[in-house]
Amino acid sequence: MATSKENGGKSSSSQGNAQKSGPPAKRGFAAMDQNQQREIASKGGQAAHQKGTAHEFDSEEARRAGQKGGEAVSRNRAHMADIGRKGGESRQSAQRAAAAAAQKGNRQGDTEG
Repeated sequence: MATSKENGGKSSSSQGNAQKSGPPAKRGFAAMDQNQQREIASKGGQAAHQKGTAHEFDSEEARRAGQKGGEAVSRNRAHMADIGRKGGESRQSAQRAAAAAAQKGNRQGDTEG
């Protein structure tokens, strides 16, 4: 068995810097439950408003932010094609359902009279 001097001052049974398996343990803010995180974040927001340093969107700034996001999404042609396809399928199925309901209504009216 090696002595502690031969192992650089460490005992032979210690693992040194060996990493544990699995995800690392959460620490600090991440270790808190969600309600406690919200409470702390809320206090920070209130303090910023009281201090006068909080940012508030005006309608023009919000419009520009939304436009910028829309432009970013619309650059993805495959995504836009999927959106259009889903909309077309939805509209087509709604039209078919309406036509079927109208057809069913016509049949019921014919049998009564």
